[in-house]
Amino acid sequence: MFAFSLAALAPYRGWLFPRLDQRLAAAAAPALVSVALPARLYAAAAKTAKKSSRKTKQEETKKNKVTRRWPLMSKPVDDVYLTWYYERPSYDVEVALGMLKKFQELDFTNPKQYVYINVFLDMALQKKKKVDPFASIVLLPYRFTDEMNKVLVFTEDEQEAEIARENGAAVVGGVELIKWILEDEIQVDFYVAVPAIMPKLIPLRSKLKRKYPSTKKNSMGHDIPKMLQLFREGLEYMVEGERLIKTRIARLDMPTEQIVANLKTVIHDICTFKPLTYGPFVQKLVIRSSTSEGLLLNLDGLLPQMEKVEEKNAEDDEEKHVQEPVST
Repeated sequence: MFAFSLAALAPYRGWLFPRLDQRLAAAAAPALVSVALPARLYAAAAKTAKKSSRKTKQEETKKNKVTRRWPLMSKPVDDVYLTWYYERPSYDVEVALGMLKKFQELDFTNPKQYVYINVFLDMALQKKKKVDPFASIVLLPYRFTDEMNKVLVFTEDEQEAEIARENGAAVVGGVELIKWILEDEIQVDFYVAVPAIMPKLIPLRSKLKRKYPSTKKNSMGHDIPKMLQLFREGLEYMVEGERLIKTRIARLDMPTEQIVANLKTVIHDICTFKPLTYGPFVQKLVIRSSTSEGLLLNLDGLLPQMEKVEEKNAEDDEEKHVQEPVST
């Protein structure tokens, strides 16, 4: 019994007597042989498994936990308030432009700075289909920059080539230009062509990609002056990411009516890429200047509406087909 108690105290007092733990272990070995100790080979593994299962349950509850938020209020009462407690205010386009002009005066910034819009789109169609990201060019009713795009015209007709040069084409030529374009010797912003030369331009399809001339993009046709005006003076925009369009539309010092006209022209052109039967294409519209914050716009009056012209025409046709009583 004395040996067993000393063996139990050996880890704490072994430093007083050198090699005492070995002696006590040898003396207590015969007495401990007859004691049957329970085997717990998997106890540690079971505990770790429980801990891991508890952690997974805690992680799942954290993921599934929904943070409760109070519904946002519409308009603040005081002049100073926390913005995240209220809905983001939206403005009519004329009011928003007046605010941007006022911001410029108060901040003493450049009055000729550009006006930008961010357009958020609903790309969804039926049966999980989506509108493919697209790019387009539109001719604005009011120009706001003197910059001109460089346009190349493909034609082998001398009269058409002369017309292209007179209307401001940067480069005019035929098949001989293919090699220079493939070797990056010629670089322009846009390419237009007449239909007669299109079969000879197939080697450029992979090189030009979305700038390859086509009737769908209004870059192939017989009206060379019209195509040159569109691509030299037009505004190009494209979908970034999945559903966002960022582009400039005017200068801040332009009259409000001109800025609104440019804005509506761009929005109406964007809406042509999705049928109106699928609902509104534009979900959110934000306007800003180069140095100001973005202002959310009301979409009323800016989006194209489905006119009931077809219904009126159908009613008129029905009235025409109705047989009037014969007068006797």
